[in-house]
Amino acid sequence: MCTYETETLNLQGSGKGAQGWFAVTDASVYFDHPVHAQSEHTLNLDFLNPALGPGARVALELGADSALALADAIKEVVAAGQRPAQVAPAG
Repeated sequence: MCTYETETLNLQGSGKGAQGWFAVTDASVYFDHPVHAQSEHTLNLDFLNPALGPGARVALELGADSALALADAIKEVVAAGQRPAQVAPAG
């Protein structure tokens, strides 16, 4: 179901589009009808840099289950990357 609710946020990162790599400065997240995916509704993610024009955009349309799995995987990997490294005891 479309909620028309959109979350926007500023980011610091990079994305690769048709013209190559570009700085990503913004993101939009919304649940709506997809443009290309074969689903009734998808979680849509747009990563962009408005200062570089419409070509500086990477878009994803994910089914709800895939979106939730991706969110869980992101949380797990970021948390693991922030933990101090475990040093194996000397044998």
